[in-house]
Amino acid sequence: MSEAIEVDIGDLPGVGPATRAKLESGGITTILDLAASTTNELVDNMNLTEETAHNLVYEAQKLLREKGYLEKDLVSANELFARRAKMLRCTTYSANLDDLLAGGIETQSVTEFYGEFGSGKTQICHTLCVSAQLPVDQHGLEGSALYIDTESTFRPERIAQIARARDQDIESVLNNIHIAKIYNASHLELIVRAMGGLIQQNNVRLVIVDSIISLHRAEFVGRGTLSERQQKLNAIMHRLKRVAEIYNVAVVITNQVQSTPDTFFGDPTKAAGGNIIGHASTYRIYLRKAGQERKAIMIDSPMHPYGDTNFMVVEGGITDPPDKKPIKILKNPPSSKHLEKEDEEE
Repeated sequence: MSEAIEVDIGDLPGVGPATRAKLESGGITTILDLAASTTNELVDNMNLTEETAHNLVYEAQKLLREKGYLEKDLVSANELFARRAKMLRCTTYSANLDDLLAGGIETQSVTEFYGEFGSGKTQICHTLCVSAQLPVDQHGLEGSALYIDTESTFRPERIAQIARARDQDIESVLNNIHIAKIYNASHLELIVRAMGGLIQQNNVRLVIVDSIISLHRAEFVGRGTLSERQQKLNAIMHRLKRVAEIYNVAVVITNQVQSTPDTFFGDPTKAAGGNIIGHASTYRIYLRKAGQERKAIMIDSPMHPYGDTNFMVVEGGITDPPDKKPIKILKNPPSSKHLEKEDEEE
């Protein structure tokens, strides 16, 4: 993307010194940052008129399309098929989980893992921080990782343990993981808005948000704040989706669960965040404990068949159980309780 980055944001039509100062005050310093923004963000945060904001975003996206960094407004399915064949996928170090994901964690997409505590969400994130640094021919992304930590669960000691078990240089691996420790919901929104600059400066190929909803759940309590909370989450999720597409990075989010007391048969847990997170995630995987193993269930995907598989958490991160079995294809979609209406909690 070096060609697009070399184009100065001041070269866009309608960007004078005053407008440029407003954009930079909001953390938008490059064409890519502007293209990933929405009209509402520019109007609300930078005091621009709606017409000016719309034109700026349009011109930035138009320039990226002309240079081949964004898809054209109209493409054939064959062109899209050829482009997706070149998309990068990052291994999880578990052949079972990679098979469920059709090759691993995909760039230009948002992959959501949700499950109760101890189901393996954070362990998958730590493992991906290591595997993302592998060369492309070893099923890595050949870049660094940005770990947005909202629950204080990141542990460098665990990264060192995984790297050692995988015969990777510990110091190099740790240096290529950039941690953003988040303290409140507003801080998370700020980091997500400024993510473009962080990605470019540090050659980030993997973005992890662990977890997406914990701070909003704690700060927006009761039904009276539900609408505001969901809209804020909606803005964050769509920003992450645009960042994944424009910067060609893999975005992984973890999500919490809540119980449904009126469920008398089967698993009473469902993902928190309601339909806002469910619709915005490209791939949605439910994790749950299965004795010493963990089970991953494909809940929603535009391309994968519904199925489930098992994996284990070991010293080297995520791996397959000793008796590796093929994916179990489910004849029917997983229960709709995983995609129920908006949260009505606390």
